[in-house]
Amino acid sequence: MAVGIEPDDLFAPAETGSVRRLAPNLQRLVAPNPSPLTGPGTNTYLVGSGPHYLVIDPGPDDTTHLDRILAATHGRISHVLCTHSHPDHSPGAAVLKARTEAVVLGQPAPRDEYQDDSYRPDRTLDDGDVIAVSGAGVRAFHTPGHASNHVCLLLEPEGWLLTGDHLMGGSTVVILPPDGSMRLYLESLRRLRTLPLTALLPGHGAVMADPLGEIDRVIAHRLQRERKVVAGLLQLGGAATLGELLPLVYADTPVAMHPWARHSLLAHLQKLLEERRVAQDGECWAWLAA
Repeated sequence: MAVGIEPDDLFAPAETGSVRRLAPNLQRLVAPNPSPLTGPGTNTYLVGSGPHYLVIDPGPDDTTHLDRILAATHGRISHVLCTHSHPDHSPGAAVLKARTEAVVLGQPAPRDEYQDDSYRPDRTLDDGDVIAVSGAGVRAFHTPGHASNHVCLLLEPEGWLLTGDHLMGGSTVVILPPDGSMRLYLESLRRLRTLPLTALLPGHGAVMADPLGEIDRVIAHRLQRERKVVAGLLQLGGAATLGELLPLVYADTPVAMHPWARHSLLAHLQKLLEERRVAQDGECWAWLAA
């Protein structure tokens, strides 16, 4: 550990604009982009104890945030790793590369309107890849679901999983079809459950101390929401449109968030379609299973 620097509480709240040393080899910087979808802001993690560092999810192209990253790493960044290419997570990568010559790693971006146009990884971050610096290393796990190119990163040997948007503190993530998949999201969660995890470090929010309990909670929540989809279809006579289902299935969600909930509702219906439990005819979805 650097002389005179003591770690803060690992489980301290993630506060907008804050810079915290969570461990001798780990710092968390919260970007100034709070919103209903990002919570207090995007968490950027700095891995390593010097002289070089890994930057995980550099966040938005915000001068103040990027200057803090450069100050905390003394500009000695070997790699910038992006868990995925949504515009609250990856735009800072291009700036950091230009200012430090760091290598940008991530999976190629899908082609849809939700991507960061500046995202250009120098090399693909494949499942099982290990990226190391002095004092730390992370192992990549491909976790499609929220996005097809989503990757979680396991800080070894601590067992701390940097979850990007696959899991986030205080909320559940939006699944964005056609690139996002509820079926793959649940499969990825079940895979993560088999890893030797001791904590979850999300892309938004505070560290979660009970990784298996949190994963099980999210799986149960998604399956309960799926049951609401089925109940809504039956309540509406066995067939309905997204617009008809939305207020029934997400009655517990603020109406202001319904435009985003609509994406996850579509993802649930597409999962049921893949399982041949519903049929689709244009905008109408019909229940098939007994």
